[in-house]
Amino acid sequence: MISIEPHELTTGKLHGYLLGAVAPRPIAFASTIDKEGKVNLSPFSFFNVFSAKPPILIFSPARRGRDNTTKHTYENVLELPEVVINIVSFEMVQQMSLSSTEYAKGVNEFEKAGFTELASDIVKPPRVAEAPVQLECKVNDVIALGTEGGAGNLVICEVVKIHIKEEILDAAGNIDPIKIDAVSRLGGNWYSRAKAGLFEVPKPLSTLGIGVDLLPDEIKNSKTLTGNDLGMLGNVERLPSSKEIDTFINTSAELKNLCASKNIEAIHQKAQSYLCDGKVEEAWKILLGK
Repeated sequence: MISIEPHELTTGKLHGYLLGAVAPRPIAFASTIDKEGKVNLSPFSFFNVFSAKPPILIFSPARRGRDNTTKHTYENVLELPEVVINIVSFEMVQQMSLSSTEYAKGVNEFEKAGFTELASDIVKPPRVAEAPVQLECKVNDVIALGTEGGAGNLVICEVVKIHIKEEILDAAGNIDPIKIDAVSRLGGNWYSRAKAGLFEVPKPLSTLGIGVDLLPDEIKNSKTLTGNDLGMLGNVERLPSSKEIDTFINTSAELKNLCASKNIEAIHQKAQSYLCDGKVEEAWKILLGK
């Protein structure tokens, strides 16, 4: 057995051990508003429920380890102490991941990730309409755990209204763990879900995805492509060039015939098959090669 004292490790290595060991962790998909009314949406896996009466949730937007800066969510709850914690299901995991891209302050991640804003009843931040459960909260306190990179900031939230989609309830009116299909975080790129165990989603931290909002309308409004598909397509920095597209399409008669057919549904189905295999670049090439 390896025995280590925390001070012997770099912040990054310690962070990796902690997240790999304390897993799986639920995800707080937090929507907040700054003092100017600009909306922010971001996921956090330092999160759990800590009390039922009063109903208390706590999540922690930690200081960035690489440069000790703070996150927009943390800054927002200090300016306007309200938050909606949206629960993430598998159907929205790729869009949720895209929203974790570090866009500039003032950029609306609802738009970038392709989510729908839904007005809250009590608090000012909007809810994520696609989330199976949405928890409107007031922020009772924010406790800083340190001043160095990697230090957490406990956001203590009291739930003031709960919204639950009826389709995730069982016959007794309780939340069915299979129907909600909630997603949780492990270490690295790993996630888990109730229905199918572990899966990976690459972290969008080294790139600035174009976002779902900049996808062509034909793709955004596709009857075939899912929200997860759109999230993957939006998480690219650039689209393939005409030369790259032509080279790819000309690799097989099947692809050439498919693109020449102009059959949008068939093209989208082919692109979706590439996305299922994690081949985002190939999916883009078939979508743009028609």
